[in-house]
Amino acid sequence: MSIPMPTSETEGIRLHVTPFRPDAVIGALGLPTLLQLVPSPKTQENQQALKHASGTLRRHAEVRGLVQRMLRSTSKGRNVASYAGYMAAGVKGDLGAAWSTPPVTLWLGSQLASIGEELVAGTGMRTVSIAPGSPVVAIDGETQVAAWHELYDSPERYGLTIDELNRVRVPFELFWGLDVKEARQIFYDRNVEGITVAKNLAMSMDQRDFGTRLAHLVIDAVRVERDGESVPFGKFVETRGRQLKASAPEVVTLSALRVLVVCTLFGRAGLTRSGSTLRDEELPEGVTAEQATRRLVPLLSTVISTLREHFLARSAVSAPAVLAGIGIAAHQATGWATTGGTLTEDELLHLLSTVRWEREARYWHGVAASANAKGTLNFAGGAKDAGGRVADAIVHPESQYGRRIRGR
Repeated sequence: MSIPMPTSETEGIRLHVTPFRPDAVIGALGLPTLLQLVPSPKTQENQQALKHASGTLRRHAEVRGLVQRMLRSTSKGRNVASYAGYMAAGVKGDLGAAWSTPPVTLWLGSQLASIGEELVAGTGMRTVSIAPGSPVVAIDGETQVAAWHELYDSPERYGLTIDELNRVRVPFELFWGLDVKEARQIFYDRNVEGITVAKNLAMSMDQRDFGTRLAHLVIDAVRVERDGESVPFGKFVETRGRQLKASAPEVVTLSALRVLVVCTLFGRAGLTRSGSTLRDEELPEGVTAEQATRRLVPLLSTVISTLREHFLARSAVSAPAVLAGIGIAAHQATGWATTGGTLTEDELLHLLSTVRWEREARYWHGVAASANAKGTLNFAGGAKDAGGRVADAIVHPESQYGRRIRGR
């Protein structure tokens, strides 16, 4: 006589999800569940460790290798630690509400173990389960997954506890039933089809970047006269793009004004610093964020106010290379310049007042721009190429370039 077996019940990891197409859902899951579903990419690339790993982990590594790129010895891999630091700061509350990670895109090569009934009529919300040991791969957001593993493996290194991490929930997408070619195509589409944000534009949106914050403070401190009315200078600053449109009211970009700020902070060294994120603790030696703000906001707002008519006329003053040169010259009036001598604010303003800012080849060709056969100027060389020449021309009126930009 045989004993009856228990009623079968689907085993596996259960997720509450909402479908957005027949073979894909979205949801949020606890961090421990995510790390259970998706093993550490770093571990999967460690061939020595894989020799002694379980068959499940080895099979998962094989599937991952079909649709993902390598972490080891790549910029993607080098970004894991900094990404982990960013997420740790967010979890601890150091960043307030101003932090975010994108949803992780997961691929289950096989079918779901079960799909439950609709939980709330008309919403599509259901419970699905993934069979134990099923290979789930992050085809987008893998660096984030690796960073979460980094945090969970060594929470104390980042000032966290396991209890804090266990409370984290991670948004996700889950695709299932796709073959390898289809999963690869999603990987390609997510990583290539989207247009990458230009680095300078991205930094101009980063409110933790000291240069960006200071540029906003300078902009907010300036008002200009337009059609008999005093208006904020911010109305004429392009904050969303790197280029000015011919028909737009904006006369200068935020990214160009950030170059002005960074070069004023560092002098010539700002030419190389202008393309990277600037944190509060990375200011010139002996200069605090408070000191820099207290000195630069009034100094640069005075410079912009003095040159406001040239800005509104879209003269050469709005070109990044020219603003870099003005910043290098203004650095000598900050009080912390260690090279190039010093200037008083009045001396700086006098030097700027003698410059011909019109966009004409006779003033700016070979200094901050190049002219074609018709005399049309092109300022595309950029701050790093021409900022130093512009600064020398501003500070040394009797030099070759100094006489040129003064029309002599």
